[in-house]
Amino acid sequence: MLALVFASSAANNTCAADIDSSLNADLNKIAQLRIFFGHQSVGANLLDGVIQLARKSGVSIRINEVTTASGVEPATLGHTFVAKNGFPLQKLKNFNQAMGQSHSGLDIAFVKFCYVDISSNTDVKTLFSNYRATIKDLQARNPATTFIHITAPLTIVQGGLKGKLKRLLGRAPYGVIENIRREEYNTYLRKTYQNSEPIFDLARIESTAPDRTTVTTEWQNLTVPAMSPIYTDDGEHLNTVGKLLAARELISVLASIDQYEADDPSR
Repeated sequence: MLALVFASSAANNTCAADIDSSLNADLNKIAQLRIFFGHQSVGANLLDGVIQLARKSGVSIRINEVTTASGVEPATLGHTFVAKNGFPLQKLKNFNQAMGQSHSGLDIAFVKFCYVDISSNTDVKTLFSNYRATIKDLQARNPATTFIHITAPLTIVQGGLKGKLKRLLGRAPYGVIENIRREEYNTYLRKTYQNSEPIFDLARIESTAPDRTTVTTEWQNLTVPAMSPIYTDDGEHLNTVGKLLAARELISVLASIDQYEADDPSR
């Protein structure tokens, strides 16, 4: 088990002025919760961003790698690597199993697909139907747990000479069709849970440039959102800038679960 605890220090406090005023309150709030997160590499990027923000703000937060929800201790963000990339239905099954068959006692739980889980050939409607059914099953077993929904991450679109040549030949550069499918999935997710259950819109963050414009590409009369190159070094994973931006939004969503509990009298 990997246990990471980040405590306040004089050095950390010197960075506090660089952090927005609500971050400390949000971090202190989620540091008291019992949270379970299933993910792969981009999820690890997010957790790294949370760690960096906690350090800079001088807030202690415990992050443990666990295998099941039952292994998450109180006041801990427990996370597990859900197998395996490229097989999203298997990920859902494994996350369901990791949650356990009885009430978990968690405050928050969520699972994130990776960009490789949604390809140009993915049956998006079927995938989302399976995701929704899995979450409904988990909610029935865990009525006191808030489940957060995460949009599928995007990638950049292939550019350069290869990208231009593909377009000249009438072929889509890498990332175009894939991002179309990811956006289809994300549209299902947003329409289903918007204003009723918490959503961490990772795809929106990745495709929103620092000037607040949306990064897109055009293909066959479609406008396709894409990951901003500013937030990645390899076209797929989050770099330091992307990690901190996305982690800040995740922290905000985690800290806001009270509003959803208040709206749902069964919790």
